[in-house]
Amino acid sequence: MRNAAHNGVGEAVQSHYGRPDLAEVILAALEEAGADLQQLSLEALAPIDEFHIRGRAATLELAQAAGLSATQHVLDVGSGIGGTSRCLAKEFACRVTGIDLTDEYCQLASLLTEKVGLGELIDYRQGDATNLPFEDGEFDVVWTEHVAMNIRDKRRLYSEMYRVLKPGGTLAIYDVLAGPSGPVLFPVPWARTSDTSFLVSPDELRNLLHDAGFTVSNWKDTTAEARKWFVKLAERIRRDGFPVLGFHLLMGPEFRTMAQNQGRNLEEGRIALGQVVSVK
Repeated sequence: MRNAAHNGVGEAVQSHYGRPDLAEVILAALEEAGADLQQLSLEALAPIDEFHIRGRAATLELAQAAGLSATQHVLDVGSGIGGTSRCLAKEFACRVTGIDLTDEYCQLASLLTEKVGLGELIDYRQGDATNLPFEDGEFDVVWTEHVAMNIRDKRRLYSEMYRVLKPGGTLAIYDVLAGPSGPVLFPVPWARTSDTSFLVSPDELRNLLHDAGFTVSNWKDTTAEARKWFVKLAERIRRDGFPVLGFHLLMGPEFRTMAQNQGRNLEEGRIALGQVVSVK
């Protein structure tokens, strides 16, 4: 859960996600958790690696729906600290380029990717999702998980994704959407206030994709699965506190409240989860 967009909110979004000592904090927590920093594994990174609801399971489900293969070059928009890109490169041997607005995330993503031995398959760029620094038709797949929530100008976001895809290319989305019973309770993991939160409903997303030129080929509502997962996470935090290695290292102590609110938002229908595959 991370992102790339300016449009007047970029600095606030970077402030929400970034912290200058992030690499030191994560490496120290990995050591405390017993990880070998010289032979780092994806399993050791798992508690912090995929900052979105349902973690790696959701990533692999979307990859299967999108038909990912080793021949493809994937653009991961909002790549965060690199968990998704590492998962895709490891599981499918595909080449991945990540782009994220938060420079600290890009630096840490590169560091961790080298430490798990996937540097030859993955590279990262700091940049804006609504002004992608890539050529037309450069990628086979554009991938994004829990990113658009922070981006106001969604028409520009999806038109840029369309532009950098090859003809016949695939857009794979896993995002938080506006639920039927809003408004969202804040703070949540992607925003402390409504000033940097821009959710659209499922119908609005369909229309945005259609207007950008995409054809939706697969749509799955995963709200029920998300609700079960987040209720368990919030209960675990209430019962046991924070683990040595976890998302609170990215968000700070306020993550406890964020997790509780996220659980309520899901339970009360204030947000929904969508897994969407579209074709150019």
